Amino acid sequence: MELPEVRKQLDSIDSQLLDLFTQRMSLIDIVADIKQKDPSRPLYDPVREREILMRVREKAGAEYGDAAHQLFRMMLELSRARQAARLIPATNVAARVAAMCAHEQNVFPQSGRIAVSGVEGSHAGAAADRLFPKGDIIFMDGFPAVVQAVKAGLCKFGILPVENSVHGAVRQVYDLLREPDITIVRSVRLLIRHVLLTQKHTKLSDIKTIYTHEQAAGQCSKFISGLTDVDVIPCTSTAHAAQRAAEAHDKSVAAIAGDACAKLYGLSVLMDEIQNESNNDTRFLCITKGAEFYAGADRLSILVNCANSPGALYQMIAKISALGINMVKLESIPIPGTNFAYRFFMDLECNLHQEGVLGLLCELEHSCDSFTLLGNYTELIG
Repeated sequence: MELPEVRKQLDSIDSQLLDLFTQRMSLIDIVADIKQKDPSRPLYDPVREREILMRVREKAGAEYGDAAHQLFRMMLELSRARQAARLIPATNVAARVAAMCAHEQNVFPQSGRIAVSGVEGSHAGAAADRLFPKGDIIFMDGFPAVVQAVKAGLCKFGILPVENSVHGAVRQVYDLLREPDITIVRSVRLLIRHVLLTQKHTKLSDIKTIYTHEQAAGQCSKFISGLTDVDVIPCTSTAHAAQRAAEAHDKSVAAIAGDACAKLYGLSVLMDEIQNESNNDTRFLCITKGAEFYAGADRLSILVNCANSPGALYQMIAKISALGINMVKLESIPIPGTNFAYRFFMDLECNLHQEGVLGLLCELEHSCDSFTLLGNYTELIG
């Protein structure tokens, strides 16, 4: 048999498969309607799905069993996603999405009162300036204070660093994002440059103490490891570190911070570009209180705790994949008070108005041990 003839037969089989697939999905719509009338029937029936997959594997035989199992598992995921989109039960996430869409705004504000951790010269302050050119920045003592300022209504927005391209996640911030009624409305990525700040006429050998933030210390770990007999003392921000070094009036005390802090606090740049990598980007989140949502959002963040069972994470990711949604971030986060139990922070490229997204979120809330929709927003770069 020649290749054109083989391809002709394959095209014919594909056409039959497509017809059968559309027939199956039409029946799935009927199944969804039946379940809509009878809430006692669950969206997900794991026993039936296992029976189907077992039957498929056995019927396909040893040679094609694994491939057939994968094919039908994906088809079951698509079927379940379609059911979820039609059912959309009255869940917490459905109510939150409805509230966010009801408060959707076309234009992101250029001004407002913004809570930022640290003091003048902090990288978070630079992120606030990037997002709010006409904003009024209020500096706070630590990340929890930023969240509390937003929750209490002292500030309309808050800026929190969530991850760095070199040193990874800011774990404390992930825990704070679980605070009730907090929503991510924007994010921005900034290129971070670290310098070593000292008193004038200081030599590297004079330094015995360096103030900095723990994230900055991690981002400059190669430089720090090359020093001898130097204590690194953590501060709430790199700008606060520069402030403390300036107030010490001591050549043995230095700070790792941004170069903008040199002029602000009367320090000298002894060494510049001391971060481990040149592409040292930090991502900052902008949070607010309540269900807010701005037009054009293309990044959706969720925090989930899936069951501790084989395939649970895969099944969750398969639901996302079945809708053709790109997952751009997956971060495991230890759950405080447990031994090796984790939540997962996910960023998805989608919009709440996109077909199938609400059904997906409702299904994830139904199937996960805990589920939080953190926000749907746009990310700026630079």
